[in-house]
Amino acid sequence: MPINKVVIAAAGQGTRMKDLTKEKSKHLLEVNNKPFLSYVLDNLIKAGLNDITLVVGFGAELIEKFLKDYEYKVRIINQLEVLGPKEKIYGTACPLMCVKDIKENFLYICGDNFYSVEDLKVLRIEDNYNYVAGIDHKNPEKFGVLITEGEFLKEIIEKPQAGQAKNSLNNLVNTSLYKFTPEIFKKVFEIKKSSRGEYEITDAVSLLAKNKKVKIKRIKDFWFDLGEPEDIKKLSEFLNGSN
Repeated sequence: MPINKVVIAAAGQGTRMKDLTKEKSKHLLEVNNKPFLSYVLDNLIKAGLNDITLVVGFGAELIEKFLKDYEYKVRIINQLEVLGPKEKIYGTACPLMCVKDIKENFLYICGDNFYSVEDLKVLRIEDNYNYVAGIDHKNPEKFGVLITEGEFLKEIIEKPQAGQAKNSLNNLVNTSLYKFTPEIFKKVFEIKKSSRGEYEITDAVSLLAKNKKVKIKRIKDFWFDLGEPEDIKKLSEFLNGSN
């Protein structure tokens, strides 16, 4: 049977959204009069991922209310209650630390990223490998660049310099869509703080890649990263055009 478990990281506030996220996390910002997170959840469910765990933090009460109002059946874990405040521990690897008891393969996404149903389905692979989804991007220096070795991931270079990305690397960037085996949890607790003082999920993935444990899948449809205010309009126009 294909994977039906997914973990969504939605603990952050989204400070690049400025005043829009002063009262609530960016996952609840409205796009065409509907919270962004509802689009994410709807596509996950359509893709057959019905066992959903949402790791929350900032604005947890509002997210819980949203889930109740929209009648989503989702398991909630509060990162702040499990690990403590962001001043104590912070980073993209923290949501994984909160679900370390998972014993089966699962998908992992960031709650501010939006993918097609078909691209989500492709990652529901029941094998012993981990996967990272990549997409070719004209500005790879803004993201984590995936260094490949055949079908395998060799390493992830975070936000390389523009010249480095376009000349010596490639345009294939990390879309923050992963399929993990339980092996990921061992690596998550091996990593150290990055130069930014955070625990990075990409560092854990790179450790797995050293053992030829990570393969790459390419996004074929689309990928939206809700990071800045202008992204709301872009996604709104995209959704209007696809309906």
